[in-house]
Amino acid sequence: MEFVEYTDRDLLTMSLANYLTEDLRNALNNKERVSFVVPGGNTPGPVFDQLCAADIDWDRVDLMLSDERWVPNTSDRSNTRLLEQRMLVDRAAKAHLVPSYLPYKTPEEAMDTLTEELSYLFPISVLLLGMGSDMHTASLFPEADKLDLALSDSAPPLVAMRAPGAREPRITLSARFLNGAIKKHLIIFGIEKKVAFKKAQTLSSKEAPIAAVLDGLNVHWAA
Repeated sequence: MEFVEYTDRDLLTMSLANYLTEDLRNALNNKERVSFVVPGGNTPGPVFDQLCAADIDWDRVDLMLSDERWVPNTSDRSNTRLLEQRMLVDRAAKAHLVPSYLPYKTPEEAMDTLTEELSYLFPISVLLLGMGSDMHTASLFPEADKLDLALSDSAPPLVAMRAPGAREPRITLSARFLNGAIKKHLIIFGIEKKVAFKKAQTLSSKEAPIAAVLDGLNVHWAA
């Protein structure tokens, strides 16, 4: 694991976009198609704004969210909507978006169909994660209803998840598929999250789910 501190968020954003571009190019030199998994939320938006213009063979990139809220893509709460607005534009508009939501009432009803789309994505070529101050990553939340399954060595690729404080059901990639990524990056901002990340290194993955993906992780932090 490597922890890199940046003097400001703008420098982090530019540097991380460059790292991701290099990782994707290297992966494309070795495989016909590569998988790129990214988080939702507000934090990665500026990175997407930089990355979407990168000179990459985007038509050979399969883009997927690490997790998604179970809401339609038209919802302000949809991470897919964020990707459509800030990542799947400019040159990156040619990337193939792997669906993370289908119009079923519950994620369980869509799980088989969604999982069928994933068989060719693993191992993940390049992974970008975020982390909450509660030390969750993707939708692997402390005290979530299926956290034990999602952290297990026999976990399926996708797990439907419900957690205290989460407004909607979610789907998430399980820890073993996240941790198996060839290149792994984490973006975090602020002193609170820096302290939380340091604490996570002393806890179990059940207490601090981010601890499940520390092996080989490149952490990018700015205040």
